[in-house]
Amino acid sequence: MTDGWELTLIGIRTFLLLLGLATTAVSFRAYRREGTRYLRDATVGFGFITLGVLIEGFLYQLTALTLTQVHIAESLALACGFAVLLRSFLR
Repeated sequence: MTDGWELTLIGIRTFLLLLGLATTAVSFRAYRREGTRYLRDATVGFGFITLGVLIEGFLYQLTALTLTQVHIAESLALACGFAVLLRSFLR
């Protein structure tokens, strides 16, 4: 049986995923309208960050990986996303 804290975590992660998808979608629409490299890179960066949230939930719930391994995978996706965003800001 699932306890209240696990349900809270699932709810928060789902909310984060929806926020990430919405942010990525808005960024993508802006890129399609303007066609700038900055907005393209921002879309990719937001996509990687959202992917980090998504894979953390899937890996923890559906695999036998340890919590540390799951956090490493999530952190790598987040680091890639922030690196792409930083690159887009510096151009």
